Amino acid sequence: MLSADRSSTRLATRLLFLVAGFGYSCWAPLVPFVKHQLGIADHILGMLLLCIGCGSIAAMVVTGVLTARFGSKPIILGSGFGFAFALALLAVSDTVFTLGLALVVFGATLGALDVAMNLHAVDVERAAGKPLMSGFHAHFSIGGFAGSAFMTFLLSKHLGTVPSTFLCSILMIAAMAGAAPRLLNGHASKDGPLFALPRGTVLVIAVLATITFLVEGALLDWSALLITENGMVPVAQGGMGYIVFSIAMTVCRLAGDAISARFGDRNTLIAGGMIALTGFVALLTAPGAAFALVGFALIGVGCSNIVPVFFRRASAQTSMPPGLAIAAISTTAYTGILAGPAGIGFVARATGLHTAFWMLAGLLALVPVCANLVAAPRTIRTSAD
Repeated sequence: MLSADRSSTRLATRLLFLVAGFGYSCWAPLVPFVKHQLGIADHILGMLLLCIGCGSIAAMVVTGVLTARFGSKPIILGSGFGFAFALALLAVSDTVFTLGLALVVFGATLGALDVAMNLHAVDVERAAGKPLMSGFHAHFSIGGFAGSAFMTFLLSKHLGTVPSTFLCSILMIAAMAGAAPRLLNGHASKDGPLFALPRGTVLVIAVLATITFLVEGALLDWSALLITENGMVPVAQGGMGYIVFSIAMTVCRLAGDAISARFGDRNTLIAGGMIALTGFVALLTAPGAAFALVGFALIGVGCSNIVPVFFRRASAQTSMPPGLAIAAISTTAYTGILAGPAGIGFVARATGLHTAFWMLAGLLALVPVCANLVAAPRTIRTSAD
């Protein structure tokens, strides 16, 4: 049986986050092409994005039960390889109905992978006895940058959506194959509750995490349209905003554990929230593409270490068992990144996309406001404490 405190298990965990970020961000540059090819309006696109959320939420509930019974490894393998297959399905869907079905599968496999890999990461971090969560989430950001950049590059070279997407799926399968023999099985148990609603501090963290993930999901699904429909950049370069966001987030997450150790989780949340809000102001008042990209960068810097802090605080709190807390927060929070952007489509139809993004900024302001409820000043607690 593999030890949790081994470089090979850490490598496998990093590969999981890399695959999740890569596959999900491959969707961002495809959005304008899908909208154009199918000839659909914003509100129809919003309904299609809701399919991602519905599939994900359903899968997350089931994932909590399955990981409790069988451990995380079989769930990770099934959802990871399935996620690569689902990405390929998106490229061959030529009607609204078939695309909707493909997006359900896409969301379901990603949702299951997200929950299972975070539970795996908690086990690895606990065994190591030191913070690792920001580093793991940094690899999600690395995957986000790589997926968006690679897909944008392929589309810019007029390779076509089908071969471009298939090539990305093959890369994901290769990474999953490399991670498979190094994964921990996790803790399977037939005793105790399989799911618990968040309560106490966990409930606060769940709400704030949902908001933060909603922001990330909105940037993924709508940022290309935000900067292409007003003529800032050509359609083929619509993924540039998310690329800049991903780069900024990646760089800051790589230093995230050291930042929290130096300044404390509370100050990390406050500073991150304020920087992200500044980025929204820059993006939504930008007179040109360069200023808008600065806004994307600031949002990435600000949001980079908010979610890793939330997962660390969830594993350290005493309101409910850490394992159940992680599962509950994952289930509720990823609703934001997967289901939330669908609501942006309906708001955009009624008030415009810019107004919808201003509303996101208002919600994100709750992160620094509620920082004291989540983390005591300059107190760092990890799962190893």
